[in-house]
Amino acid sequence: MSNQTRSRGSLRLGAALLATVALIAASCGDDDDDADDAPAEAAEESADDGATDDGATDDGATDDAATDDAATDDAATDDGATDDAATDDAAADAGFRVAIVAPSASNDLAFTQSIVDSIERVAESRPIETSITDGTFIVEDAAAALRGYAEDGFDLVIAHGSQYGAPLQEIAPDFPDVSFAWGTAADTFGIPNVYAYTVRADEGGYVNGTIAAQLTESNTLGVVGPIEVGDAKLYVDGFVAGVAAQNPDATVNVNYIESFSDVALASEAANAHVSNGADVLTGTAQMVVGATGVAGEAGIPWFGTQSNQTDLGPGIVVASQVYHWEVLFDEIIDNIQAGTLGGEVFIATLANGGLEMEFNAGYGLDPDIQSAAEDTVTAIASGDLSTGIE
Repeated sequence: MSNQTRSRGSLRLGAALLATVALIAASCGDDDDDADDAPAEAAEESADDGATDDGATDDGATDDAATDDAATDDAATDDGATDDAATDDAAADAGFRVAIVAPSASNDLAFTQSIVDSIERVAESRPIETSITDGTFIVEDAAAALRGYAEDGFDLVIAHGSQYGAPLQEIAPDFPDVSFAWGTAADTFGIPNVYAYTVRADEGGYVNGTIAAQLTESNTLGVVGPIEVGDAKLYVDGFVAGVAAQNPDATVNVNYIESFSDVALASEAANAHVSNGADVLTGTAQMVVGATGVAGEAGIPWFGTQSNQTDLGPGIVVASQVYHWEVLFDEIIDNIQAGTLGGEVFIATLANGGLEMEFNAGYGLDPDIQSAAEDTVTAIASGDLSTGIE
């Protein structure tokens, strides 16, 4: 009996011990769980903090992105402004379109070359595109060219010839957005998109006359004129007045051949002057190449106008009155670009630089005579001396 009883007692003790161990284990297990939970909670808190930090980072990234976007937008705006400015510059660089219709060759060393050279000088200081139709002695041909340029939308169409006035009056009103200029003339016909330009050719004519009067030995001088109009008449009248002022004893024979272009007729007129004792010649318009040829053959002095005519006779051309139309056309173009398409008359003079006297160093003019001529230029430009031509 006792063994059995001991066995039960042992069971009870074992059970008690097991219970105690279980309690201890449970107690230890709670501590372990708390320990295990603490890192988890810390991790969660860390994760939460991390999430907050990441959120702050994300917000910062968003702010940075917004800043970058704003910068991009500003850059785009700046680029847009730059592009607009570039477009404006490109438009300005595209140039101002000028068309010239003229009666004779562009290299005639006279009337047509004067406008061609002048517009080329304008192009040296501003962007312009130029188109030229020359050799239009026939007025109907010139009219067709003028209308064609207007239809093509040129900004300025120049009718370089007083003979073009009649067709211009008909054409200009058909193109109110195109500006026209014609010369030599002092009449805009009351048309708001027409400019007129002319020149005080008598001023350089007068200077040439004073020099010529000192070179003649026969006291007979000859003038070959085209048609008695415009700058041609002014030049001839000025030359005659200059000769008279310098040498009252001299005679100036004037022959208007009634043509701007007839070279043969100009040559014939020059030969007639030489036959009548003239030992100095001058003339004006495109046909003077015929007259300068005669002067060269006779070995007598020649005085030029409109363009520098030295190339027509390096050994006989004394001096040339040169037209600098660019002085007028710079202002005309400024007016057009400012919105004024016409209605004004411009005049080239010695005072405003639209006229210049150019001496041929190859001729060998007496320095005292040239100096006196330069004084005459100064006096006319200042208004102290008048040519007497109205």
